[in-house]
Amino acid sequence: MARIAAPFGIKGWVKLQTFTGEPDSLDAYASWLVKGPKGWEEFELEDFAVNVKSVVAKFKGCDDRSAAELLSKRDIAIPRDSLEDAADGEHYWIDLMGAAVVNPLGEQLGIIETLMETGANDVLVVKSGTQEILIPFIDDVIVNVDRVAKVVTVNWGKDY
Repeated sequence: MARIAAPFGIKGWVKLQTFTGEPDSLDAYASWLVKGPKGWEEFELEDFAVNVKSVVAKFKGCDDRSAAELLSKRDIAIPRDSLEDAADGEHYWIDLMGAAVVNPLGEQLGIIETLMETGANDVLVVKSGTQEILIPFIDDVIVNVDRVAKVVTVNWGKDY
């Protein structure tokens, strides 16, 4: 849902790079998972703000810039079961990651490793062995997303 970009100020706040359509919705969750060297760790949210130029957060127990620096460059998530159901035609990235990607001809293109935001549209990063395929997540390309079966069907050829 976000990544801690850097410390913000001297009182333990962190600046966030968000991956959500509505950054202010992150305030709805009392605790967040922060990925560290030993895996995901739960942090209680003390305060949160969306400013004109940034989205910032303050965790309980993170009270100075040094503590905030230790959290820099870490991913933030919330448990999947804490999320509301996605609206029709919308998908959470977590539901797409690890899904098999096939085309209408039945050709296996690989597995979704991650997604990236380009500004114009999201892009699926699909791995097949050592090959990486970038597939735009747009209506003309995405045929079907089967979240239960973890399969995404795309109008895309193996040779693109």
